[in-house]
Amino acid sequence: MQVLIAEDDLDIATLYKKALERRRHDVAITSNGEDCLKMYLDALNYVTFGVSLPSSSFAEIPATRMDRTFSSSGSSEHRSVNKSAPYDVVILDYNMPLINGMDVAKEILAINSHQRIIFASAYVKETLENSIKELKQVVELMQKPFSLSKLVDIVEDKEVYEDLRALNIDIDLVRAATPTHEQIIDLLERLKRIQKHRTF
Repeated sequence: MQVLIAEDDLDIATLYKKALERRRHDVAITSNGEDCLKMYLDALNYVTFGVSLPSSSFAEIPATRMDRTFSSSGSSEHRSVNKSAPYDVVILDYNMPLINGMDVAKEILAINSHQRIIFASAYVKETLENSIKELKQVVELMQKPFSLSKLVDIVEDKEVYEDLRALNIDIDLVRAATPTHEQIIDLLERLKRIQKHRTF
């Protein structure tokens, strides 16, 4: 998985990075909201358009081109923004210098509403209330402090896969399809609804 972490405490960010890299995830870290947003936009430019563009030029690209991939022949193919997301998950510290985590999340979700975001915050109630009010959606939230194994489990959707296994789903087959977090959650919810409506 590709993971972007924004955490202003370098020691904590390094611990997160090492724990995730031990599980063979590719991890990029930034120490403030501004750098996180710039790194996200630069990576999105590269994934979406196949070229490195400065993040400042991203705002100049017409919105109608945001969901297209351009081949070398010059023809365009539509694809969902989620398919071109540069990171599988973005982990944001809630309180960061320059731009706080909530504002970074707003910017990212405005560009890609399907981007998976996890807030790491000591202020769970405030973060949850603000995510609903400002983002108009609930994002994942981990209350600091948390163990590194808990972080890895959340990123890797361990609990979701355990729930799928309990429904007798071949999770190796599901994993082989490399679904997004959103697709895994959707699958689990659909299977639970089916199971609920079964009559025996």
